[in-house]
This record gives sequence, structure tokens and C-alpha cells, in this order.
Amino acid sequence: MIAPNPIFGTGLHALGGISAASCYLPAQKTKWSWGSFWIVQANFAWVIVPILIAFLTVPDLIGVFQEAPASAMIIPILLGAVYGFGGMSFGFAIKHIVYSMTYTMAIGISSIVGFLVPLILNGELSSFFTATGGGTLLIGIFLSLTGIFLCGAAGYRKERFLKSKSAGPQTFNMGKGLALTIFAGVLSGIFGVGLELAQPVSDIAAEHGAGHFEGNARIILPSIGCYFTNIIWFVIAGIRNGTIKELNPRNHKSRGAYTKNFLWSAFGGSLWYIQFFFYGLGHVRMGNFMAASWVIHMSMLIFFSYIVGILMKEWRNLKKSIIFVLIAGLAVLLISFVVMSIGTLQAEGAF
Repeated sequence: MIAPNPIFGTGLHALGGISAASCYLPAQKTKWSWGSFWIVQANFAWVIVPILIAFLTVPDLIGVFQEAPASAMIIPILLGAVYGFGGMSFGFAIKHIVYSMTYTMAIGISSIVGFLVPLILNGELSSFFTATGGGTLLIGIFLSLTGIFLCGAAGYRKERFLKSKSAGPQTFNMGKGLALTIFAGVLSGIFGVGLELAQPVSDIAAEHGAGHFEGNARIILPSIGCYFTNIIWFVIAGIRNGTIKELNPRNHKSRGAYTKNFLWSAFGGSLWYIQFFFYGLGHVRMGNFMAASWVIHMSMLIFFSYIVGILMKEWRNLKKSIIFVLIAGLAVLLISFVVMSIGTLQAEGAF
């Protein structure tokens, strides 16, 4: 059994947040259509990399799945398929309300759904918050949601400002973008539910000697469901609009250009998976409050997505009042990380 270490676990969630906040940046380096980028990244995010890492880190992976209860495999796969529609919606939403705001709202909703639903299904909602450290953790979650709200408010004010200056993206559509983002957020939380319901697979992996890599077995299940939803949709769309031919090297004058587009797309998919590699490592170290991993992880995504936005100069030449709200939101998120860490330490009797 892995010794609880919530501080180290939170740090690992932070690494996952950095990876997730960066996974769509490679799309800006490709010359392919969005659909072609998505097909390649889907293969690496949900099939190639998770299966490869699982075989490398989980002893007797096939045996683990053979021993696992059918419900712990089938249901997460189905929930992953449902989440697949959320991933597609997120990708489309970015085109309408840009990167930072989409991340804020979708992941904020996801953090609530992915955290509360498993507790409700397991009948652990009340006992979770009445346990030692539960009150502190609740305060930390409230602060996290407050920070999310402030970042979202900053993002909304930013978009209004850019639109008023006619400097916003040509595809800007607040109504359509918000609808897609809310849909993506709810279904993203479903992925977290799928991970929780696949916990028996992780437990069996631990019995086989996977140690702190036990989570690499269960991530495969919702990922496979997500993959099939996405690949069917985007292959059909690619055939209809003629972009599927971009994936054939023979249709490119330069092999170098094709290779560059392929590698950037593969890198984006790999970054998506890496977030859950670190999620699994952080999750097993959260002690009695493992269920809080989803909120912590999602909060990290939001925090680092805004840092990425700043590095991408999305927040340049804006009103000082907008920047102030953004800084306040990021500061509150940082405080929430500290408070949630204290709550998990209290649960372990270390604070």
C-alpha cells in the first residue's frame, strides 16, 4: 500500500495540470484541419500511449483485466464513450470563446460533477465532509470554485473588451461557445465518474505489484470508450468535408511537412494522457481524501491554463481592472490548493 503524502500528491496533480493546460497548444503548430489533428491526437491520447504505459508499468496487465469485475470495466468504457462527446464539444467551443475561458467554465463544471457524483453513488457525501479534515477541505473546495468564478469573470470581461475593439477572433460566438462549454464540462465530469467506478481494476493492479502505477490500468477503460466516440465522428466528418486525405502522406508534396504535422498532433495527444499519468500518481497519495483528487486536479488545470494564456499573450493590452480580476482569481486558486492540502493532512493526523 502506498504511504499517504498529500503534499507530494498535490504536486503531482500540478504536473498533470501543466500537461493538460498545454495539450491543445500543438494544434497551433499544425497546418492540418482541426479534424485531422483530432484524429491523430485521439489515437495517441486514448489508445497508443495509455496502453503502452500500462504494459510498461502494470505487471500482468491482461491478467488484471481478466480478474476485474465486468461492471468495473463495461460501465467505465460506456461513460468514457459519453465523455467523448464532451471532448468534441470542448474542441469546438475553443473556436468560439477561445482557450482560457473555455477551460475555466468546462473544467469548473467538471470538477463539481466528477467530485460529487461518485460520493453520492457510494453514499459517502455526508461522511466525507464530517470526517477529520473534511470541513477544511470543504472550505478549500469553496475557495477553488470562487477562484474559478473569478477567472471566468475575467475571461468574460476580456472577451467583451476584445469584441468591442474588434480584436476578437472571427469565429467568436458567446452563446454557442457557452452552450458547448457547459455540455463539455458536464460530460468531462462523467469521465471522472468513470475513473472512480473503475477503481476495482486499480486495486487488482496493485495486488499484481503495480504499486503507485496502479491507476495506469483503469485509465485505459474510459479512454477506449472516448476513443471510439471521437474516431467515428471525426472520420465520418473528414470523409464528408474531404479533409481525411490530409492523413495520407502521398497527398503531401513534402514528407517533412507531413511528419511535422503528425508529430505535433501526436505530441498533443500524449500531453492529454500524461495529465492522467500524474493524476494516478497523485491520487494514490491523497490518503483518506482520494475522492478530492478530481477537484484538485481540475483546479490545477484551470490555474495553469490561465498561466498558459498569459504566456501566449492572450491577456496583453487589456484594462487594468480585467487583469486585477484575473490575478485575484489565480491568487484564490493558489490559496485553495494550500487549504485543501491542509485538509488532507488533517485527515492523516499530520497537521
